[in-house]
Amino acid sequence: MKTLLTLSILFVTMSCTAQSIHSFTVQDITGKDFSFASLKGKKIMVVNTASKCGLTPQYEQLEALFETYKDSNFVIVGFPANNFMSQEPGSNEEIAEFCQKNYGVSFLMMSKISVKGDDMHEVYKFLTQKSLNGLEDSKVEWNFQKYLLNEEGKLEKVISPRTLPNDPEVIKWITK
Repeated sequence: MKTLLTLSILFVTMSCTAQSIHSFTVQDITGKDFSFASLKGKKIMVVNTASKCGLTPQYEQLEALFETYKDSNFVIVGFPANNFMSQEPGSNEEIAEFCQKNYGVSFLMMSKISVKGDDMHEVYKFLTQKSLNGLEDSKVEWNFQKYLLNEEGKLEKVISPRTLPNDPEVIKWITK
């Protein structure tokens, strides 16, 4: 009985320490501050992106997904990152131009960050560490890994980079 009580207290403590992505402020691709608190009440897909990757065509599906569900309290937040084989070497300005010119990207794009290693951005520490997100530990496997967060900013799912943004699993999550 004492062990069960201790485990229950530990679980409640761990659940209460899990943050929300809404506590973060980052810089958008133009260098302006962007508060995730402005997304309260919306489902959020966070995705690390790259312009010179075999998965780069996912920008097209991401934009289509955003256009389809943006009026249903759904947003996409892209974070360009150069962590995988230098596949995002450009400046923020070059990345923004590439995304607009080639894919008509209108979803939120943030400034380039690191999504792994010693210089991992705080948002990605939150997304990848169970002690912070309350769900699970994960590693960013490659460009275009997707993190799905609910309306309260809590992590609910981690989606493989190779899973397309318009996969039925993702659509079901958005529409539930």
